[in-house]
Amino acid sequence: MKIILIGLLVVLICGCSSPPINHYKLGKDSAEANPPPNLDKIPDATPKVEVIVKGGANKEYEVLGQRYQPVIKDEPISEKGIASWYGVKYNGHSTSNGEIYDMYSMSAAHKTMPLPSFALVKNPKNKKMVIVRVNDRGPFHENRIIDLSYSAALKLDLIKNPGEVEVRRITNEEIKNGTWKKLIPN
Repeated sequence: MKIILIGLLVVLICGCSSPPINHYKLGKDSAEANPPPNLDKIPDATPKVEVIVKGGANKEYEVLGQRYQPVIKDEPISEKGIASWYGVKYNGHSTSNGEIYDMYSMSAAHKTMPLPSFALVKNPKNKKMVIVRVNDRGPFHENRIIDLSYSAALKLDLIKNPGEVEVRRITNEEIKNGTWKKLIPN
């Protein structure tokens, strides 16, 4: 019995020190041959206050020789850059904060945003916007700032190619007082 308990303790300790999801094993990703219909009708993520925990998915980490220090303060983060999406290759696997990735949810991966977070993502070309729940680390391509779920990318018209986006983290304070809704034009 002691051996089993010691073994479980070792597994638990090792599991708590593992790096973010293996998105840095770069390679081809794809959509399913027959994605479900009406993915453009999936509602955006609904912002709610999420506790930012030091450590775990928010601890410093290294990927491909690059070190990343996630933000652990409740502060807005705004960026402009290229968004990509991830699909079948990661669907059903654990995200960096331990949730199961669903390519048809409204979620995203970011290198340094606190996990979990909510973000407004806008395609400046067509003015389309989505709100995603950031629950994963990535993308680990030099020129990309966010990896969107398949559904989020579809709603922004970014399935065929990575594209320019504007990303804005919604703070817990903005969620508490409702001011995050002012970020979305009527």
